[in-house]
Amino acid sequence: MEKTIEIKPERAQYITVTDVTFAQVDDWYGHCRKDLKMDIIYPEDFSKKRYPCIVWICGGGWLTMNKSAHLAYLSKIAMAGFVVASVQYRTSNEAFFPAQLEDVKAAIRYLRAHADRFRINPKKFGVSGESAGGHLASLAALATAKKFDVGEYLKESSSVQAACPWYPPADFGTFPKPPEGYDLTPPHILLMGFNPERNPKKAAEANPVNYIKKKVPPFLIIHGSNDHTVSHDQGKQLHDALEAKGNDVTLLTIKDADHADLRFFQEQVWNEMINFFTSVLK
Repeated sequence: MEKTIEIKPERAQYITVTDVTFAQVDDWYGHCRKDLKMDIIYPEDFSKKRYPCIVWICGGGWLTMNKSAHLAYLSKIAMAGFVVASVQYRTSNEAFFPAQLEDVKAAIRYLRAHADRFRINPKKFGVSGESAGGHLASLAALATAKKFDVGEYLKESSSVQAACPWYPPADFGTFPKPPEGYDLTPPHILLMGFNPERNPKKAAEANPVNYIKKKVPPFLIIHGSNDHTVSHDQGKQLHDALEAKGNDVTLLTIKDADHADLRFFQEQVWNEMINFFTSVLK
């Protein structure tokens, strides 16, 4: 039996580009240099169309991260008509804050500098991430001071036009103290490299809530109601502070969900994020 069908390329075809180096940073106590990389999913659809770019930031307590961990889920965003870039950043055992924010901003500048290559609309960037990545996503949207732009492509902007942090730490000053007898150093203290109680002014530089002002990018905050790692109060605190300044913000609470719960990795949640970025960036 023979069969012939005609296929019209009405939808974009997506190609995943792995191991794109976007920056070099100091490594091993400043004696070496290290490549920072990102995975990019971008469209090839036989047109000159440009697409909004969503920068994704992996979580892991700032202690560990894998830029490729969520590629299967991120492809859902790409299929909805976005370029998606999942970026690597230095973990807290490699560099203290604000190195992680500097790395994210370096990635955004790289993407703008190579907008033609990856079919990006340079005026439309969103940022998202989970847990530690949600913290950095919030900062990428709120902390706009030039001191955080370090490295190459400094003529390009590191600004974003929308943010969707998942269960983000918003204010380390309101984190509960470890219980008596707890012997491990909390991840946020390892991130800063000092005890925030001894230098609260410096510690405040790592808190997204301290950068909130009027007319910041729209936010969709997604948080579980039963989060035992980053309390739901953190997401609500970020929401309330943004709302108090008259900003466009929604707090989407996932009922009964714990930190990085499987409930988050369901189609309904990803569709909420896609709908948000579509409404703001397209």
